[in-house]
Amino acid sequence: MADADIDVVAVVLRTQASIDALIAIKKALPEMKVGAGTITSPETLKQALDAKADCIVTPAISESLIKHLSGLTIPVLPGISTTSDLLLATEHGYTEVKLFPASLSGGPSFIQAMSSLFPQVSFCPTGGVKQQNKENHLSLSNCFAVGGTWISTKVWVEQKQWHNITEACKHANS
Repeated sequence: MADADIDVVAVVLRTQASIDALIAIKKALPEMKVGAGTITSPETLKQALDAKADCIVTPAISESLIKHLSGLTIPVLPGISTTSDLLLATEHGYTEVKLFPASLSGGPSFIQAMSSLFPQVSFCPTGGVKQQNKENHLSLSNCFAVGGTWISTKVWVEQKQWHNITEACKHANS
């Protein structure tokens, strides 16, 4: 990813290996901003902070989780999938949110519809975003980025096909 000039990545924290990967990336590539994703509890948040994550990304929000996120000095991208979630996020001062799962939550149509209700909010859709449909999202003025697993498939990682990941990242940036 770094070879393709990607300077921000999010590691989903679903196993201990994910924490180890976050730490290893930060050590090997100190200029890379490494976020911790899939933060769903105070415990995973603590693990991410202990691993020195540069930002926090959640797949969803709740009153309880948002209380733990408030006051952090690093950026937070709370996950939303409904207008109620979006209202909760904005009530806590968030103006950038993750739409997840985008493909099941309305995708570009939802993002576009929210532009008049929440003009101060920008979106980063993930979940169902692919190379073939990323421009449908990115063409919207209130969409600042997209996330997707197409740039790093499980098979490529298992088979150490790093060049495929680099090429997919280059293509995603074009």
